[in-house]
Amino acid sequence: MTTLARETTGQMLWRRVRSPAAWGETVDLFAILTVASLPWSTSLVAIFNAVFLVCMVPFLDVRAFLQSLKRPISAAPIALFLLALVGTLWSDAAWGARLYAVGPTVKLLVLPVLLYHFERSPRGNWMLIAFLVSCALLSVMSWLVAFYPGLSLKPYDPLERGIFVKNYIDQSQEFTLCAVALAYPVMMLLREKRYGLAGLLIALALSFLVNMAFVVVSRTALVTVPIMLAVFALLHLRWRSIAIICVTLIAGAAVAWQASPQLRKTADTFSRDYRLYMEENVPTSMGERLEYWRHSAQFFVQAPLAGHGTGSSQGLFERASREPSWVPGVRVFPNPHNQTLHVAVQWGLIGIVVLYAIWISHFLLFRGDGFARWIGLLVVVQNVFTSLFNSHLFDFHEGWMYVIGVGVAGGMVIRAQRVEAKLGEAGS
Repeated sequence: MTTLARETTGQMLWRRVRSPAAWGETVDLFAILTVASLPWSTSLVAIFNAVFLVCMVPFLDVRAFLQSLKRPISAAPIALFLLALVGTLWSDAAWGARLYAVGPTVKLLVLPVLLYHFERSPRGNWMLIAFLVSCALLSVMSWLVAFYPGLSLKPYDPLERGIFVKNYIDQSQEFTLCAVALAYPVMMLLREKRYGLAGLLIALALSFLVNMAFVVVSRTALVTVPIMLAVFALLHLRWRSIAIICVTLIAGAAVAWQASPQLRKTADTFSRDYRLYMEENVPTSMGERLEYWRHSAQFFVQAPLAGHGTGSSQGLFERASREPSWVPGVRVFPNPHNQTLHVAVQWGLIGIVVLYAIWISHFLLFRGDGFARWIGLLVVVQNVFTSLFNSHLFDFHEGWMYVIGVGVAGGMVIRAQRVEAKLGEAGS
């Protein structure tokens, strides 16, 4: 005690610099800051994530890290990045466009790092709590912006009512994930008869759902929420409980439908956009997606094995837009708004195999019971189904939600498996 009391500030700092435990705490801190900033800022995510990676270097066990990369859950994301890099060689796009198209896959390289770190760190739960708290604060801010639009950092747009930062698609993804993720701890708390805390989490989950019902929600979220709830019910509930919850949800949805003009307006755009596109060739949002999907399928048939190369999508769609079959007014994007087609156009069947290897290997990782497995499974399921309508693995916000969610939850699952294995060896 006397020695520590006499230690100068410089000596204390030097001791911590030489301490692997102190560096581990610092890595965890910047990982927590990364996930907490995700709902609010893209710049902060990049900064905190870069510092997180740098802080891992001084005491990294290189041998163990390289060994961890051999697992399919780590190797598959790396393979997609390498495919994007090699795919620049047979693309006919300008080199600037090729290298720019590699960018969305770079984040996948962080996933194996997160798996490795949180396999060793005991603070994985802090990451999940930080994201939940950050989204809860964003929900409060969303209500404030809905009533006082001048508080928003974005130019006023009636389609993005209640959006403080980012956009309504990103916000809906966050709120959906948080609301459904809370179902598991609520169920466990109710079984333990801890009704107070369970009621608090139920109120928090409902706050996310009410915000989406009465402020703003994306059409993708409207489709995926029932799917994610169905996954939870099939995995964790008995048929009687499922029936009771279904009746409750249907009644709640009916009330929300009648009480929320915003919800009805969002749902009505499905049929309206489809009718305008099919009958009048009006370039609606859904019509644009159908147009891109149709042409993407044609591009895939033209180069089915290895695709047209990294960054080729923009040029392909620009040439297609000059054809008579292109619906006038449909904008030209390099993104076909479907993850499988986005990969297929650039890297063909090889890319599709790698993409599905990522999803399947991560899905299999989260089989079984436990909170970390539930979170990881939910992140994978959400990404797979939302990627039917968007390229969410390559989008910044949703892509990082996947990388962080799978990386942290996956590391926690592997850590728990190692503890169970050691206990089993000790008991035998």
